[in-house]
Amino acid sequence: MMFRIERDVLAEAVAWTARSLPARPSVPVLAGMRLEVTEEQQLKLSGFDYEVSAEVTLEVHTGEPGVVLVSGKLLAEITRALPAQPVDFVVEGPKAVVTCGSARFTLLTMPVEDYPLLPAMPPAAGRVGSDVFAAAVAQVAVAAGRDDTLPMLTGVRMEIEGDTVTLAATDRYRLAVRELKWSPGQPDFAAIAMIPGKTLADTAKSLGSTGAEVEIALSSSGGTGEGMIGFSSAGRRTTTRLLDPEFPKYRSLLPTEFAAKAELSTGPFVEAVKRVALVAERNTPVRLAFRGGEVVLEAGSGDEAQAVEVLPVDYEGEEMNIAFNHQFLLEGLGAVDSDVARLQMTTSTKPAILTGGKHGDGAPDYRYLIMPIRLSS
Repeated sequence: MMFRIERDVLAEAVAWTARSLPARPSVPVLAGMRLEVTEEQQLKLSGFDYEVSAEVTLEVHTGEPGVVLVSGKLLAEITRALPAQPVDFVVEGPKAVVTCGSARFTLLTMPVEDYPLLPAMPPAAGRVGSDVFAAAVAQVAVAAGRDDTLPMLTGVRMEIEGDTVTLAATDRYRLAVRELKWSPGQPDFAAIAMIPGKTLADTAKSLGSTGAEVEIALSSSGGTGEGMIGFSSAGRRTTTRLLDPEFPKYRSLLPTEFAAKAELSTGPFVEAVKRVALVAERNTPVRLAFRGGEVVLEAGSGDEAQAVEVLPVDYEGEEMNIAFNHQFLLEGLGAVDSDVARLQMTTSTKPAILTGGKHGDGAPDYRYLIMPIRLSS
């Protein structure tokens, strides 16, 4: 087996495939990256850890068909460091030789016959713009839990109803919901999937740079690839196992009536929270006091370091003191895709809703619910 390809093309494809390789593989071959040159002069790079699979298909200048398995992380480090010249990859017995300009690397091969077969893609369900999909997933994934002892909270719930996709995630302290339009293969298509949050975030981000549409492939009940979802775009495809679909009834958690509404410029609000939070201990809140046309941000108290900052605000409602975990608040503000952040509150102890845009812009497609921290009297 051999092939020749441009260095930048190979390095990008190897890096994309290697990102899904396990850091601590259960068996040694799972640390490998499978390289196959087909009769059609295509190079396929693939990785699989029994949970997530990734595969890239590239055109090569010249190639001899064959298959080899080498260390994925090492190949990624090598290709990233190569000079900007064509790369020759040749398998010589138990070794693979990578040559680029005056650089030459020799890698030991791994037993390709021990490598698991990649799962087949489930049936295609529809398409969505890669940039839209990446932005929507990023907005929601910030609220997914990181505690593996509660797997149902580490995922992103995807609900598909016709041409509308709703993404939702929660870690019990905040909830993010985003609606977006897509092009289903069938107009009445409906499905629910629970996708591992980190995997979905990494996949959407990596496919968001392709500039093409992302095809979503989802198994129907009892169909091929049950419990699996796939994404493909511009010669790249990835699959992942789904989590148990159990998820909190989140729609009932979203308040519809509010006692107060505050609108602030997002950028200055973010910077002010960051500054005030410098004196906040890990579990102490940032306090917000809304008074007419201003909001006073405070952190720290008593013998601790303290910080105070005042911002102008467009505010409707009675005076209110409310406090939030500063990291949760910053992550929500970072996900708001708008120059204006709108905070809607009921009381100082009930969930608040953070959205983008001014009041009257219509129903927001993104909502970030955040639980306040009870203030000591």
